[in-house]
Amino acid sequence: MQPESTAQEFPSPDEGREDTWLASLLWNLMRWPLIGPILRHPLIRDYITPKEIKRFFRFATVGACGMVVDLSILNALVKLAGWPLLYANSVSFSAAVLNNFTWNRLWTFPESRTRPIRTQLPQFALVNIIGLFINNVVLLTVYHLIRGFIPDPWDYNLAKMFAIGVVLFWNFGANRLWTYRGL
Repeated sequence: MQPESTAQEFPSPDEGREDTWLASLLWNLMRWPLIGPILRHPLIRDYITPKEIKRFFRFATVGACGMVVDLSILNALVKLAGWPLLYANSVSFSAAVLNNFTWNRLWTFPESRTRPIRTQLPQFALVNIIGLFINNVVLLTVYHLIRGFIPDPWDYNLAKMFAIGVVLFWNFGANRLWTYRGL
């Protein structure tokens, strides 16, 4: 059951826009029985526009690069340096956060460069400290659930990728609403 206002708020994919693929994606997601009601919720729908979808994909792309940084450092610290998983995860996560802040400021939210970095970096860091806590909880929970069923190092890498996926949505939402508010 799709509200009539949704058709007016979200562009039809055949309107000849340059972001047609985004409009088409959004239009189709709105009609899915499980996803549509969530996307149409008043607290969410005002933030879901083709421009925001494009930003989310850029944010996710930057996050994928951050994941490479994160997993590389995590594996080097655990396997080569013999660090405990929790400590290695905290260091690798922090390195990925610095990488992601730089690229999000330059590419995902280029308008943010008009704001002082001394304001944005602490905001971004605070969001990501909460993200680190979530990441560590999810990582350790999933790791302990699958350890023994999946061989090392696949067990903690799979747990880490799951944690990254969970934290992606927290980081995007919190940074979009606070660090990059009004852009």
